[in-house]
Amino acid sequence: MKHVIALDVGGTAIKAALIAPDHTLLYETRRPTERAKGPEAVVAGILALAADLREHGRRTYGEPAAAAGIAVPGIVDTDSGTAVYAANLGWRDLPLRDRLSEHLGGTPVALGHDVRTGGLAEGRVGAGQGADRFLFVPLGTGIAGAIGVDGRIEAGAHGYAGEIGHIAVRRGADADALDCGCGGRGCLETIASASAVSRAWAEASGDPDADAADCAEAVTSGDPRALKVWQHAVDALADGLVTALTLLDPRLLIIGGGLAEAGETLFTPLRAAVAERVTFQKLPRIVPAALGDTAGCLGAGLLAWDLLLATDSMEVSAR
Repeated sequence: MKHVIALDVGGTAIKAALIAPDHTLLYETRRPTERAKGPEAVVAGILALAADLREHGRRTYGEPAAAAGIAVPGIVDTDSGTAVYAANLGWRDLPLRDRLSEHLGGTPVALGHDVRTGGLAEGRVGAGQGADRFLFVPLGTGIAGAIGVDGRIEAGAHGYAGEIGHIAVRRGADADALDCGCGGRGCLETIASASAVSRAWAEASGDPDADAADCAEAVTSGDPRALKVWQHAVDALADGLVTALTLLDPRLLIIGGGLAEAGETLFTPLRAAVAERVTFQKLPRIVPAALGDTAGCLGAGLLAWDLLLATDSMEVSAR
């Protein structure tokens, strides 16, 4: 059976799969990223896992993978196949595509940005199926975005498109205009990410171990402190989303990540807050992501299949 290798590299774990042409996950596994051992150890782990997947595919399906796709965090140059920078993994200017291809005996490899790759999967096989324009926003440790246009993800002129988490939603003397890791101040992710909600709820509740999931649970039970923290985050998120939809005019807003696991505890007030803020803009549908933590692997698989399709098309054109 023809298949591809898919790798989704995160700060904690590397999720991996073998994926069929119909996007079925034939085999799934994961291993620790082991970033504490340093950037070369992370790369060695990626290469070893990919080689194991190739061998598993050869034994199980009678042939090695036809291609591989890999999604990584940070700044990515997809044209050159370079992982330019990833703060949490410690690498700079890493020629990951070529190193992985060489390790796999010349297997063609596609490299993608983790959020854009997850957005590709949500757009084609997840919540965005049939939508010609969408914005995928995962709410996790930080906040990022993937701009979907006619079945592809817009990377921008320099690969930075979709960074909605760094829209400044609070400014100047605002009490919640916090410093952001990007060097800015008042960025959306300092208020509305899952980690930001966790910090705010830990402070408000007096429990240093409390997190965003605990806050959501307290919201459902009517805790006024939790309601205040939650609405504060929802209002900031709505501000950022309205800025994005004013610029992009998406038909669909797909919200994913850890905070979206709260379900209607998040979506009911968020839809209301966005609706309150729009004026002339067309209000898009706001829906939860459908693929969960498989989005990255599925997207990496799509990158691999797209690479094969493009290669086949070039060969036909050259004949």
